Amino acid sequence: MDDHDSDAEAGHVRAFYGRRKGKRLRPGQEERLADLLPRLRLPEAGRLDPSALFPRPVSETWLEIGFGGGEHLAAQARLNPGTGIIGCEPFVNGVVKLLRTVDEEGLDTVRFWDRDAMELLPRLPDASIGRVFLLYPDPWPKRRQRKRRFVSDEALGEIARVLVPGGEFRFASDIDDYVGWTLVRAARCPALRWTAARSADWTTPWPEWPGTRYEAKTTAEGRRPSYLTFVRV
Repeated sequence: MDDHDSDAEAGHVRAFYGRRKGKRLRPGQEERLADLLPRLRLPEAGRLDPSALFPRPVSETWLEIGFGGGEHLAAQARLNPGTGIIGCEPFVNGVVKLLRTVDEEGLDTVRFWDRDAMELLPRLPDASIGRVFLLYPDPWPKRRQRKRRFVSDEALGEIARVLVPGGEFRFASDIDDYVGWTLVRAARCPALRWTAARSADWTTPWPEWPGTRYEAKTTAEGRRPSYLTFVRV
């Protein structure tokens, strides 16, 4: 992999890439989007206090960047009812899927940010997030598209800043090139340390890992996912 240049040296300004909306929403989905999302969406401006975002006290706050259909986020909310979880996902169809789950199951510790996560991270205080997830992000595989990848020196710097000491950044991908890309940039971030000591540490899912539909599909196609854990030092 020819990947020696830093993101700063690439000289680009980050923009959001990707679809905002897919197939047409059904009436019930439109209703949740209009009525429920405004109540669960984070404020659009100003500094955020994660502990004040939820209707009851939480022991810590986690952040999932690009939650897709929300399967993993919902599973974490069920397993950890005392933890507040912020989900970032600009894709409307993914947002309405998780809204339905949150609504039907009464998951009151989930909050939404339906825009680019890089608009949210700078608004979070230092050492305010216990865990950050980035699971199967769009790999943008063509060389000219790589600048679109979410993982960058800037993004990892922001993730490290908002993590509490000892907090975890969890990354999963089935694209070897993106795994290598992430390891290179994490190695350049002095505040993050990769925790792996042996191959099983990055080829075995996390103990409470619920899996996702995308992961099942990619595994059936013969691609082997990697699960990277970085700790805030």
